[in-house]
Amino acid sequence: MSTLRLDLPGGGYPIHVGSGLLGSADLLRAPVAGDRVAIVTNEVVAPLYLARLTEALAPFDPAVVILPDGETQKALDTIDRVVGAFLEARCDRATTIFALGGGVVGDITGFAAAVYQRGVPFVQVPTTLLSQVDSSVGGKTGVNHALGKNMIGCFYQPKAVIIDTATLATLPDRELSAGLAEVIKYGAIGNRAFLEWLEQNMEALMRRDPAALAHAIETSCRDKARVVMADEREAGVRALLNFGHTFGHAIEGAMGYGRWLHGEAVAAGMLMAARLSQRLGWLAADDEERLRVLIERAGLPLDPPAIAPQRFLELMAVDKKATRGRTRFVLLRALGDAFLTDDVPEKALMVLLNAGA
Repeated sequence: MSTLRLDLPGGGYPIHVGSGLLGSADLLRAPVAGDRVAIVTNEVVAPLYLARLTEALAPFDPAVVILPDGETQKALDTIDRVVGAFLEARCDRATTIFALGGGVVGDITGFAAAVYQRGVPFVQVPTTLLSQVDSSVGGKTGVNHALGKNMIGCFYQPKAVIIDTATLATLPDRELSAGLAEVIKYGAIGNRAFLEWLEQNMEALMRRDPAALAHAIETSCRDKARVVMADEREAGVRALLNFGHTFGHAIEGAMGYGRWLHGEAVAAGMLMAARLSQRLGWLAADDEERLRVLIERAGLPLDPPAIAPQRFLELMAVDKKATRGRTRFVLLRALGDAFLTDDVPEKALMVLLNAGA
């Protein structure tokens, strides 16, 4: 096991990465604040891993909430259901909530923990690659709205992140590829050496080599922790972590949440951002091609679905990164060198969007 630390002015927390951590009762019990715990998971993860977690937390009389699977669960009525379950179980302000599952479960649980009795402690136990390298770290919680992804939520940091890499053995291939999109993102925006490592080791990651996966997860978490420590609430540099997400969130919204996995939409969005960067004269064509090849090797889509340009613009206009009525984009000067701008000529954007329509 390796342990990273994310330190913030309001307090920090450990990020543990290792195989078999769901079997470590001492590790799982360490962040528990009181004498009760509750576990939120879903119908897919529960048969695989819930028994291990409840056994480890047995002294704390765990209450269990099992949700349906899928992105459509990221809604306010799900929060009402989860909070209602906490009340029925008589969870108090000292109850520690565990999120056992992927990014959807983590986002829902974190938001529910933030608002339940004005805030109770929670722990992230992510079981998908995407949640392990991205959504479990950094304190973003929330749910979707019909008009935009993750539009309802708050920043609320966990007490610990416990990443059992052995859970990736049961992850469907499509979900593995979706997680690799976020891994690639870290290399593309600020870690060219890691991107080069990914180019050399993509096949090992695709066949789930334990050492390769552990290195990719640790590096991704370290990169994200460094950015979050510099900018917890996304006032500046943290926005670079949204590379590909302005386009990607629009794809998810246009297609209906869940039809395209988040990582698939981000992959297509990263390539759209790279193409825009290249057409505006910032990114070399060779770098755009290198990113395209790497994303293709990860089994991810290279192009967005057919979406009317006007619909794309409408959805991007309500993206969280839009400010003062202007859409902001994360673009590239080179692989490993990202920047944020709202100075994108409308003509260049329309050419890009029409190409994918």
